[in-house]
Amino acid sequence: MNPQAKLIFTSSLLLGSTITISSNHWIMAWTGLEINTLAILPLISKSHHPRAIEAATKYFLVQAAASALLLFSSMTNAWHTGQWDITQLTCPTSCVILTAAIAMKLGLAPFHFWFPEVMQGCSITTGLILSTAMKFPPMTLLYMTSQSLNPSMLTTMALLSVALGGWMGLNQTQTRKILAFSSISHLGWMAVVIAYSPKLALLNFYLYVVMTAAVFLALNTIKTLNLSTLMTTWAKTPALSAMLMLTLLSLAGLPPLTGFLPKWLIIQELVNQEMAPTATIIALMSLLGLFFYLRLAYCATITLPPHTTNHMKQWYTNKPTNTSVAILMTLSIFLLPISPMLRTIV
Repeated sequence: MNPQAKLIFTSSLLLGSTITISSNHWIMAWTGLEINTLAILPLISKSHHPRAIEAATKYFLVQAAASALLLFSSMTNAWHTGQWDITQLTCPTSCVILTAAIAMKLGLAPFHFWFPEVMQGCSITTGLILSTAMKFPPMTLLYMTSQSLNPSMLTTMALLSVALGGWMGLNQTQTRKILAFSSISHLGWMAVVIAYSPKLALLNFYLYVVMTAAVFLALNTIKTLNLSTLMTTWAKTPALSAMLMLTLLSLAGLPPLTGFLPKWLIIQELVNQEMAPTATIIALMSLLGLFFYLRLAYCATITLPPHTTNHMKQWYTNKPTNTSVAILMTLSIFLLPISPMLRTIV
């Protein structure tokens, strides 16, 4: 892609996100989301591969439907209350429609079917943008309207997301699809707690972004798209493969790694809200996700491929690892000791 075009699209992404995050009026928030959608489409379809074009088309259709629902929700609320302010969402019908619209934007179950297919059709760097930056504006809208949303609807969608994200990721061999289902599962953890502790949901989102960015950038460094090539990368970059294993286990939420912190705090908050059965179910459902993270970690560091003749062995390289990858991986592994400080913020 032309560097000038890439600069324009990236700037538009930043502009769209900034408009949505800083707006108080529904129309401005909707405008920012539309700018975001139009800016990411060329980045998805830049390879001109039929799968990339299909992914861009699916993404456009789903996001256009979600934007229409969001606009309809805000208009219905304005019709009932005379308010266009985002925080003044009081009409119950508008709350339900808005929850569905943002779930479509984020890829929460049962509106999640587009997300793995779109991730599979784009490059690793575009997949990273879709999994992290593109989810930030809808999350801020959820944060601002969290007091008005229906908790039982959010809890149902959250449990579905964690279950389906874990269940459907079990049989995958493509790393981008596995990370897409991982994203759906993590969104479930955020959705279950956002009505009770919005700050905790945002903390979970920030830590998820750090860990997911670390995994995506590591996979981009070792140029890995599926499990069979992941098995041969340990010979090329042994240190990076070992850190990738720890980052994957952190995404799974194993103590004493960073990923354990948000799960621990969310379960504690749910118990405080007298939702111990929900906390138990969501913790058990996350074991499904743990299985495919363990499989990824196992492929990255421990196994040799069964048919070595089919795979090109990669030469060991002395090239230093990218600084951003090193910093993100360090944060993804060692942040648990600062949890008392984070607890005071949340």
